[in-house]
Amino acid sequence: MTQQETYKQHISTQFNAELEGVKNHLLEMGGSVERQLNDAIDSMVVMNIDDAQLVIDRDHSINQMEISIDEECSHILARRQPAASDLRLVLAVTKITTDLERVGDEAAKIARQAIRLSETSPSPSNYVEFRHIGSSVLDMLKKVLDAFARLDVELAVEVIKTDRMVDKEFRSAMRSLVTFMMEDPRAIGAVLNEVWALKGLERIGDHTSNIAEHIIYLVRGLDVRHVELEELISQVKESH
Repeated sequence: MTQQETYKQHISTQFNAELEGVKNHLLEMGGSVERQLNDAIDSMVVMNIDDAQLVIDRDHSINQMEISIDEECSHILARRQPAASDLRLVLAVTKITTDLERVGDEAAKIARQAIRLSETSPSPSNYVEFRHIGSSVLDMLKKVLDAFARLDVELAVEVIKTDRMVDKEFRSAMRSLVTFMMEDPRAIGAVLNEVWALKGLERIGDHTSNIAEHIIYLVRGLDVRHVELEELISQVKESH
């Protein structure tokens, strides 16, 4: 092996290590965001104000993770000038970190609603819809992180399908909560806080679906944003 070939191999090994590092850091961020969401949901359901405050306090660390990963990606783009699949990876990571950071923001907002609810009478809904949708959205986040780790397109599509179901359940929950407010005006304050918390879950579902779309782009090179579900499934099948 010539000195030039040795040098190229060294650069390639170092570049691969940088790509692997940024992937691992994204998964670490995902794990932290998953814990934020889990704790935010629990704080709403059981009115655990200490957990809610912890979620709010930890949001800053999620923001710092996003900044750090963005700096890593900028370094790779500037120094390595990646092409093809490597470029798609770096671009996908930058977009996924943005969505993860926004999931963290929504978790912090849910935690704030939990604190506000602790200061009022309980919602007459007993948080049935919130528990159900919260469970679905948390499962979506777990699956989409797994899909990224395994580069699993089928699992990413499953997450997008689930988001469509969550949207329907959210609209149904809104109708139920409006009924509670009409039946007992004294419950309006508490129900409105639950409405905002549910809206946070719905947005988290959207961000998780966005991440799934970025994974499809990463693995198959398909831009499936703003595509109807049936067309998305068809494109994925054709690209296999």
